[in-house]
Amino acid sequence: MSDVQAFAGFVDLASRAAGGAALLASDDFFAAAERLIDPKPARFDPTTYTERGKEMDGWESRRKRVPGHDWCILRLGVPGRLRGVDVDTSHFLGNHGPFASLDACAVPADTPPEALRDEVTWTQVLPPAPLARGAHNLQPIASEGRWTHVRLNMYPDGGIARLRVYGDPLPDPSDGAPGANPGDGLIDLAALARGGRPLACSDMFFSPMQNLLLPGRSTYMGGGWETRRSRPPGEDWIVVALGAPGRVERVTLDTGHFKGNYPDRALLEGLYWPGAPAPALVNVPGGHPDWRPVTAWTKLRADDERTVPATDPGPFTHVRLRIVPDGGVARLRVWGRPVSAAEGPGAGDPLLRFVNAGPEAEVAAALARCCGARRWVAGVLAGRPYASRTHLFGQAEVVWWHLGDGDWREAFEHHPRLGADPAALRARFGATAGWSQGEQRGVEGADEATLEALAAANRAHEARYGHIFIACATGLSARDMLDRLEERKGLEPWAELRLAAGEQAKITRLRLEKLAAELPA
Repeated sequence: MSDVQAFAGFVDLASRAAGGAALLASDDFFAAAERLIDPKPARFDPTTYTERGKEMDGWESRRKRVPGHDWCILRLGVPGRLRGVDVDTSHFLGNHGPFASLDACAVPADTPPEALRDEVTWTQVLPPAPLARGAHNLQPIASEGRWTHVRLNMYPDGGIARLRVYGDPLPDPSDGAPGANPGDGLIDLAALARGGRPLACSDMFFSPMQNLLLPGRSTYMGGGWETRRSRPPGEDWIVVALGAPGRVERVTLDTGHFKGNYPDRALLEGLYWPGAPAPALVNVPGGHPDWRPVTAWTKLRADDERTVPATDPGPFTHVRLRIVPDGGVARLRVWGRPVSAAEGPGAGDPLLRFVNAGPEAEVAAALARCCGARRWVAGVLAGRPYASRTHLFGQAEVVWWHLGDGDWREAFEHHPRLGADPAALRARFGATAGWSQGEQRGVEGADEATLEALAAANRAHEARYGHIFIACATGLSARDMLDRLEERKGLEPWAELRLAAGEQAKITRLRLEKLAAELPA
């Protein structure tokens, strides 16, 4: 696995491009420790030597003839929570360090290197692990602390080409305003130094997505985010979690060093969902339905820096950059102002006011009208408070897809059979009868033969699969429903159950919207 693909969705906090620095090393006789954090992949030239020996692109100590081991202290470019490391021994074949461990500490940025060596208490976040020669040695880290420095220990000596320290950026607000524009006081809400991070992208074949948010301008083509050529031409995208929720005033799209491979045009979109899990934003066709344009589609140019105004300021917690058809973008800057929770889109929303602050029993009963699975209701209640409808609806679906088959079948039992008459609806499903009747309105007016065929097909479906046919019927005619039944009757039971669960998720969202319409403003 390449360092472009390793720990995708996390940031290399130690990279020199992010502001990281090598402060002190026990020994770097053959190759300087500062090369450990070079953002470029390690290279090897078999013909080059220095006065001390073979030139290696990495950190290499001399052969030990005394007890002990070698170490190197690094300041992270952005403090953060550590998620994993890549101890890369590329090109170190007969001279690699056979074992490595990692320690971390949290101290002020201006702590002298000598104090880090002699006075600071370090916490081991990665126990000694064996290293394969000439390889990317990937190790997860489960530490939940916020760290500012790391110490790489190599046992007993040898060479390591690169160290990638992947994690979530957690800047200290008291450090001032990194990423600020001195001209108007706006800040780059997406900057790594402010806690912004890329969550996912459609492709990063040529260079990693974290490059898009690095400080400064790119210095070469490989210093940006670049996708492969799409065949046929299509569209690529990247989703970024902003360092803080904010209102956007303008956006900078920088194609520096991309000359024959820049995108034709780009669009920035946004939504508001604090802490949104990445899969919920990307694992549906077209992405999450609540993305809305922050800018207009913008024509891009080669090796250029363009600033475009925001047509919708938000506020937003996440942005998605879409590029057509593919190519490279060096930097994205999202200029705006942070907002408090009280300034979010949920302020004054009657649905959120009811769900967040209403009596628990009353809210639970209302949620049960939207979906009858008891564990779904409990999961949505546990997620309170919600900051926006996107947050509420999104979490409702996240909870739903983490339930079991039995929970899904329980929810299906709260639906009437297709074509049930109004009196039957009221008798059995009083709380949701009006909603169910409205959702099945397309059945009304169908001829007798179609209704009989629909009822018979539904009975056969229930006999085969053990649950009634579930479909989001809003806007569908009786003929449409009969066609859907025909399409699904040959499915394996596990596939039919999951398709039905998907339809239930659509119904639940519609019913949450109907619940909102019933609440006083």
